[in-house]
Amino acid sequence: MKKVTVPDIIAAKGQRKLTMVTAYDYATAVWVDRSGIDMILVGDSLAMVMLGHEDTLSVGMDEMIHHTRAVTRAVKRALVIGDMPFLSYQASVEQAVINAGRFLKEGRAQAVKLEGGASVIEQVRAIVKAGIPVQGHLGLTPQSIAQLGGFKVQGKDAETAKRLIDDALALADAGCFSIVLELIPAPIAERITEAVPVPTIGIGAGPKCDGQVLVFHDMVGLFDRFVPRFVKQYVNLGQQIVEALQQYKREVEEGVFPGPEHSFGMAEEELKKLE
Repeated sequence: MKKVTVPDIIAAKGQRKLTMVTAYDYATAVWVDRSGIDMILVGDSLAMVMLGHEDTLSVGMDEMIHHTRAVTRAVKRALVIGDMPFLSYQASVEQAVINAGRFLKEGRAQAVKLEGGASVIEQVRAIVKAGIPVQGHLGLTPQSIAQLGGFKVQGKDAETAKRLIDDALALADAGCFSIVLELIPAPIAERITEAVPVPTIGIGAGPKCDGQVLVFHDMVGLFDRFVPRFVKQYVNLGQQIVEALQQYKREVEEGVFPGPEHSFGMAEEELKKLE
């Protein structure tokens, strides 16, 4: 089983479509990796789907490293990317490099992802210079949700669309090996994909990106607080789990479980010694 590397991801541009899915724990990462998915993102979305927060802002470096380490213990093939959380890279270039290094040194990830364009170019350059691969993220950047005014499509007018294209070119020039495009009109995502020399990974950005990413819990029905329009739910595991638990409850209450096949016996002579 050949390990997916950063050069493999870069070389895929124009050759084949890439796939990326989130995972936040050992058990989930095992199944995602066995499926043949190219990249696993330990996303800061774990704040919402794993920890129950209202947004991604509440998760910190220690939590992200904890979950990244669990994922990398499971993965044999996929490229694992650690998502740098809010305020782990914005304050200074030095802080950005140190925290990015923690994802590789402590979390055993192979790359990091961070949000933003022109405002984080110096951080990207410094992290890449330190030998740490960086994935960019443009469009809807959840860590900036307060500034953006909610979960809205970005780049809907010519001015903001041009800014997104310029930011993508700047990120590629700074050394990003790929760029996530989130909630961007499909025609703009297509233009960015054609303009940059590295793969674009879309989420709500149309079919013309070089690859796609989805949150695991969204696509398998394990997070029902809301389901974004761009998500395709491939199975509803949440409902199946509820039904399984309800059946377990019934069988316990009715004395059906545990049955003989789930119980252990004892030699008759040993039982007689207790009389």
